[in-house]
Amino acid sequence: MSIKTRKISSSLQSKGFEPTESDHTYYWFFLEGIRTHIKTKISHGKNEYGDRLLSAMRKQLKLDSALELKDLINCPMSQERYIELLKERGEL
Repeated sequence: MSIKTRKISSSLQSKGFEPTESDHTYYWFFLEGIRTHIKTKISHGKNEYGDRLLSAMRKQLKLDSALELKDLINCPMSQERYIELLKERGEL
């Protein structure tokens, strides 16, 4: 599976992540205006992320499976459901 970085970026922002530019673009998850410890990054030079990078991103986003990551990015998973998952897992 590979996903365009532009799609990942827009999906993360729609779920409450805010980008910060540096050597990479870092996406921090904000809840009720407060930055949490949950973050991931997208490299400037990449147009697509393959399985290896998506696996690393999945772990950073505290998701248990590739299906959860796919649902988060492709939008079947709402921001509310993502927050529920994070709370169930003790991340929030």
